[in-house]
Amino acid sequence: MTIKVAVAGASGYAGGEILRLLLGHPSYLSGDLEIGALTAGSSAGTPLTDLMPHLPQLADRVMEDTTPEILAGHAVVFLALPHGHSAAIGKALEDTIVIDCAADFRLQEAGEWEHYYGSEHQGTWPYGIPEMPGHREQLQGATRIAVPGCFPTGATLAALPAVAAGLVVPDLAIVSITGVSGAGKKASVGMLGSEVMGSLKAYNTAGKHRHTPEVIQNLSEVTDGEVSVSFTPILAPLPRGILTTITAPLKQGVTQDVAYETYRAFYADETFVHLLPTGQQPQTQNVLGSNMCHVQVEVDERAGVLLLTSAIDNLTKGTGGAAVQCMNLALGIDEAAGLPQAAVAP
Repeated sequence: MTIKVAVAGASGYAGGEILRLLLGHPSYLSGDLEIGALTAGSSAGTPLTDLMPHLPQLADRVMEDTTPEILAGHAVVFLALPHGHSAAIGKALEDTIVIDCAADFRLQEAGEWEHYYGSEHQGTWPYGIPEMPGHREQLQGATRIAVPGCFPTGATLAALPAVAAGLVVPDLAIVSITGVSGAGKKASVGMLGSEVMGSLKAYNTAGKHRHTPEVIQNLSEVTDGEVSVSFTPILAPLPRGILTTITAPLKQGVTQDVAYETYRAFYADETFVHLLPTGQQPQTQNVLGSNMCHVQVEVDERAGVLLLTSAIDNLTKGTGGAAVQCMNLALGIDEAAGLPQAAVAP
């Protein structure tokens, strides 16, 4: 039976990344997966090739309106829509696996959603970081999935083993440097080349960024202690990539060997998390276009902190790759299918 897949919001960066990965998926290449409706908002009626000439296999396709009627009848629907637009469409799609790349169903606490997003909380769906304890089992066979945010993906995978094993006091200072594609494809003066080239800028600082409660929620699952997060995102003149550094107070008796072995054991069986050799640091260029998260852990004895570093491609492991990874789990096929480990270099 052929699996028919639709992408709502296919004209954006996340939608385009999902399509790029689906075109290389073994089920697509074998004919077992079909790419169905490609929908958009203001771009409806536009040939896809005008928007995404890097996808020649779909050059003859035209963007359709994003409506439940057009999306109905597909086995899987990816929602790559702005925050707050997924709930109505998701509720209208029955007998369909709906994978939401927005934030609508990530948070468990209604108060946190309302504080950061300013609208009514619509509920919580299984959360799509399979590497978190218990989440792979929740995603297997799921029909509703919330894809994580890009910042929380890099930060969670960097901090998770340390918090779970009690290597640190869970009082984390997180700094993430991101490329401009994380802001989406919409026109914005602040994203113009003349505004970002040759410049770095912190934004949504001092607890204002919407991904802060998501990181806290994730790490709170693996500790009984209260998790505190100070998160500072920094915009850099890069198309893709997130480099995250985290410092947290070190528990007594934790040595470099203990910390490194904790991370090695935690991620030993994870295809898409790579603990780098001691002395080697994650770099965004080494995960470009891949579904990988590169991680490093170091004890700073003089400062009394644990330093955690990760690198991801925000459009792949941070969004589109995570969505396809979740689709694979929901469909019961190889979790790694269609997802590259090798990056593009140089």
